[in-house]
Amino acid sequence: MTRPEQHRYFAYAEGLGWAQGHVLEAGSFEAAAVEYAELYTPPVDGDDEIRIFVADLDGGQEHCFVIDLSDDGQAERCD
Repeated sequence: MTRPEQHRYFAYAEGLGWAQGHVLEAGSFEAAAVEYAELYTPPVDGDDEIRIFVADLDGGQEHCFVIDLSDDGQAERCD
């Protein structure tokens, strides 16, 4: 299986802001959100969710993801 093309992203968690963000290399916005959550253990809200913002450092697009720790731990786009 081939590894997807890696991109550089900047990810940070809600409540921590840019100052606590990190540059990550990942194959997608979603993968960067999950990697950030696994590596940096951001704060969990009262609903067992983590909200992470991910910006593409090359293209400038930004997306928000929610990771529900009480469910399957997958990153879903924010509403």
